[in-house]
Amino acid sequence: MSVDRLSSTFAALADPTRRAILARLALGETSVAELAAPFSISPPAVTKHLKVLQRAGLITQSRQAQWRPCKLEAAPLQEAASFIEQYRQFWEQSFDRLDSYLQELQKQEKKTVSKKKPRAIKKGESK
Repeated sequence: MSVDRLSSTFAALADPTRRAILARLALGETSVAELAAPFSISPPAVTKHLKVLQRAGLITQSRQAQWRPCKLEAAPLQEAASFIEQYRQFWEQSFDRLDSYLQELQKQEKKTVSKKKPRAIKKGESK
């Protein structure tokens, strides 16, 4: 069963550790050891996270002697952002329609309240 790239991206982003790794890589290329340092998980667990990110195309890892630097690859993130953008526009339009509806209700309520206001009784006038 083949998983599309967008699904792989969202699956990789579903984990907070992987999002933290990507946030660190957004600052620049770094080693696996430096990436693993802030986490209280085993080195093999960090490696598993990195493999998920690599399979999703979110990072690349090269080899320079004993150093294995990781680098962020932003293209899959752009695809995910484009996908989400469609829904952001939908929600903005929905909120705009809701706002218009609520303003119309407020206008109608003001009209209703002003019609129901009791007339002031003048001195000497009976109810």
